[in-house]
Amino acid sequence: MDILFLCVVVFLFLLAIFDLSVGVSNDAVNFLNSAIGSKAASFKRILIVASIGVFLGAAMSNGMMDIARHGIFRPEQFSFYDLICIFMAVMVTDIILLDIFNSLGMPTSTTVSMVFELLGATFIVALIKMASDTTGLGINDLLNTEKALSVIIGIFLSVAIAFVFGTLVQFIARTIFSFNYRSRLKWKIGIFGGICITAIVYFLLIKGAKDLTFMTPEVKAWINSHTALIIGGCLVVFTLLMQLLHALKVNVLKVIVLTGTFALAMAFAGNDLVNFIGVPLSGLASYQDYAANGGGNARGFLMDSLNGPSNTPIYFLIGAGSIMVVSLATSKKARKVAQTEIGLGSHGDGDEMFGSSRIARRLVRWALSAIAWVRRITPPRIREWFNRRFNADETIMDQGAAFDLIRGSVNLVLAGALIALGTSMKLPLSTTFVTFMVAMGTSLSDRAWSRESAVFRITGVISVIGGWFLTAGAAFIGAGIIVALMHWGGHWVMFALGLVTILLIIRSNRRFRAKADDDNDDATFRAILSSTDKSRTWTILLPYITGLQQRFLLTARNSFSNVTEAFVKEDLRTLDKEERLLANQKKVLKNARRKETLCLRQVSHETAIEKSAWFHLANNCCMSMLYNLRRINEICKEHVENNFLPLPPEYRPEFESMRTRIEILFNDILEMTRQSAIETVPLLRRHCDEIKDTLSDATHRLHAHLHEEAQTKMTVIYVYLNMLQETREIVSSLRKYLRAYSKMHTTELPVAVPTRKATKA
Repeated sequence: MDILFLCVVVFLFLLAIFDLSVGVSNDAVNFLNSAIGSKAASFKRILIVASIGVFLGAAMSNGMMDIARHGIFRPEQFSFYDLICIFMAVMVTDIILLDIFNSLGMPTSTTVSMVFELLGATFIVALIKMASDTTGLGINDLLNTEKALSVIIGIFLSVAIAFVFGTLVQFIARTIFSFNYRSRLKWKIGIFGGICITAIVYFLLIKGAKDLTFMTPEVKAWINSHTALIIGGCLVVFTLLMQLLHALKVNVLKVIVLTGTFALAMAFAGNDLVNFIGVPLSGLASYQDYAANGGGNARGFLMDSLNGPSNTPIYFLIGAGSIMVVSLATSKKARKVAQTEIGLGSHGDGDEMFGSSRIARRLVRWALSAIAWVRRITPPRIREWFNRRFNADETIMDQGAAFDLIRGSVNLVLAGALIALGTSMKLPLSTTFVTFMVAMGTSLSDRAWSRESAVFRITGVISVIGGWFLTAGAAFIGAGIIVALMHWGGHWVMFALGLVTILLIIRSNRRFRAKADDDNDDATFRAILSSTDKSRTWTILLPYITGLQQRFLLTARNSFSNVTEAFVKEDLRTLDKEERLLANQKKVLKNARRKETLCLRQVSHETAIEKSAWFHLANNCCMSMLYNLRRINEICKEHVENNFLPLPPEYRPEFESMRTRIEILFNDILEMTRQSAIETVPLLRRHCDEIKDTLSDATHRLHAHLHEEAQTKMTVIYVYLNMLQETREIVSSLRKYLRAYSKMHTTELPVAVPTRKATKA
C-alpha cells in the first residue's frame, strides 16, 4: 500500500510539470503584453528578459504555497488518504481548466483556480466525512472559508481599482507627453523615468522579493522601517540616471518597459507560478509523515504536521523555474493568450476577436451620451487644447506595435505599484486581474476604443471578466466531482483520471497546432495594415482576399454536397453538424469582410476606386450563397427531423444529376482561382447559364406535376422545389462572383482623355 501511495505522489509531480507548463502559458499574458504590444524589443529579447525574471523568482522563492497546506482546510481533521485525494483532484482539475482557457486564448487567474479547486475538493470530502462521522464535526471545523471570501473580495477590488487608476494615470501621462511624445522628452523623461523605475523597485521589494530565501526577518524589518528613505534615494538616483541615459541617446521608455517586464515576471514566479508545486510538495510532505508515523493506517492517520512551516529544497525550485522558462519560450498558447489583451488594447483598427453583445451596446450608448454632455459643458478652448494633446494622428509607434511606449510604461509601472500597495495593505489583489484591467483602463483613456471598435472591445473585456468568475465555479464543481470519484474509487481511479488528463492535454495541443496552421493569414493581415507602401499593398492584398474566398467556396461546395446527400439518406446528424458549421461560417465571413475592408484602406486611392466595387460584389455573392445554403439545410433538416417521406425514386436521377453538375461547377471555379486562369471565366459563366436553365426547367416541370402527385408526397415535393430554387440562386451568385473575380484580377490601363488641342488637330 505504501508503494502505491508513493506512486501517487510521483504522479502528482508529473502532473505538476504539466500544470507549470499550462500555468505559465496563461500567466505569460501578464508580464509580456506591454513589451510585446509596444515593440519595446524583439520578441526574442523580451522572452530572454522575462525568462531571467521567471527563473530568478522561482529559484530564490521559498516555493511553498501555504494555502495548499492549511489555508483552505484544517489538516488536523483530515486523514492522509483524504488529503491525497484532494491533492490529486486539484492537480487534475487545474490542468484541464487552464488548458481550456489557454486554447480559447482567455487569460484567467491561476490563484483563483487553485483556491476554488482546493475549496471544492475539500468541501466534498468534508461532506463525506460528516456523513459518516459521529464526533459532531461541522463544516466550519473542517473548512477555512474566510480565505475564499477574501479572494472574492480581492477580485472585485482589483477589477475596479485597476481600471479606474489605469484610466486616470494614462490620461495624465498622455496629457503631459501627448502622442508626439518625442518632442516633449527633454526634461520630463528624467523625472518620468525616475518615478517609474522607483515604483518598479518598490514593487520588487514589497511584492516580488518578500518571500525570497535571502529575505531574513531582520532584512524585512529594516526595509519596512526605512521604506521612505529607500524610495526617496531611488527617486533621486534613478531620475539622474534616466536623464543621463537620455542624453546618451538611449531610449529610456524601452528601458522602463523591459525593467517592468523583468519585475513582473520575477514576482509571478516567486509568488504565483511557483505555487503550482505547492500541492505536490504538500503531498510529498504528507507521504513522508505518513510513512514515518502512519503505521499503514492511511484512512485514520491525521495530518497535523501540515500546520507547521515547510522549507522547499532548492532543486525543486530550480526545476520549477526551468520548466517555466522552457514553457514561456515554446508555448504557442501563451502567445495566443497574449494576443487577446493586446488586441483589446490595440490603438489601431484590426481583427476584433469578440463579437457584439447587448450590454456592450448599451454601455457604449451611455458613454456616448456622457461624452456629449461633457463636451457641451466644456469651454471650446479647453476642448481644443485636449484634442491637440490627444491627437492620435501624431502617434509614434514602431511598425507592427499595438500601442506606444508611453502606454506600455504606464501599464507595467502602475500594475506593479497597485500590486505592491495592495500587498502592503494585506489586500489579496490578483496580479492577473490588476495587469489586465490596468491595460484596459489605459486603452480606454488613450481613445483606443473608437466608435467602430468600442462595442467589440467592451464585449471582450466583459467576456474575460466573466471567465474569471467562471473559473471559480468550474474549479469548485470540477474538483468536487473528481475528488468524489477518487475518494470512492481508490488508487486506480486516481491513476486513470491522471492519465486521461495527460492524454487530453496532448490531444488539445495537437488540435491547437492544427488550428494554428490555419491562422497563418493573420500574419499577412497584420503585414498589410502595417505597410507604408500603398503602391504595393494591392499586390499583397489580392492573394489574401483570393485565399479567403477560395476557403469559403471550398466550404460551400462541401456543405452543399453534405446537405443534399444527407437529405436523401435522411441523415439528421449530418444536417445538425452542417447547421452549426454554416452558422459559424457566417461569423467567419463577417470577420473576413471586416479585415479585408480595413486592408483596402491601405491601398492607393486610384486602385481603391477601381477595385472596391468588385471586391464588395464578390463578398456579397459569398454571403448570398451562404444564406441559400443555410436555407436548404433548414428545410431539409426540418423535413428529416419530422420523419416525413423521403424523396421519391422517380426524382432521384434528376436530383443526382443536379448535385453532380453543381459540384463540378464548384470544382472548376476553385481550380480557376488556384491557377488564376481568368481566360476561362467566360466559359464558366456560360456553364452557369446552362445549369440555371436546367434548374428552371426542372422547377417548371415540378410545378406542373404538383397537382398530379399524391397528397402524401406533397411535403417532400415542396422541399425539393425549394431546394431547386435555392440552388438556382447559388449558381446565379457564382456567375456574379466570376465577373467580380475577373475584374479584381484584371489590370485595366487608364483611358487617355484627349486634350482640346489634340482634338482640334
